[in-house]
Amino acid sequence: MKTKVIITLVLAMIAELLSAQISPERQAKLDGHKSMTVKEWNTEGKRRWLDHLTVYDADGFKVEEIEYAVYGQKERLTFKYDANGKCIQEVVYDDRNRVSRIRKYEYNPDGTKKKQYNYLPNGKLFSVKTYERIVK
Repeated sequence: MKTKVIITLVLAMIAELLSAQISPERQAKLDGHKSMTVKEWNTEGKRRWLDHLTVYDADGFKVEEIEYAVYGQKERLTFKYDANGKCIQEVVYDDRNRVSRIRKYEYNPDGTKKKQYNYLPNGKLFSVKTYERIVK
């Protein structure tokens, strides 16, 4: 029984390491770029519109993400990271580019998410989401 738990934990750690490998977007850091923007376009007949825009910094971290509809911006998110590269804050903006909510994250010592704190635009705590990992 104890061996199964250890094996499961080791496999979970390996999966975490594999998922942390450099994505094509993070490759920009290795190529010496200052930043990178990825645009996703939708095409319908002769119409073409921007669907999604993602901006990465020189270290390959996602710093901004914008989702569009045919009428314009639908939602925008900005991201902040700690020294270990973990996302510690997301700010969500509405279609008028006003802050609609703020999410702050807390992590376990193993790097997995522990809690998500959801704040209103005025800074008042609205709700807390707790992440629970069950290893069998």
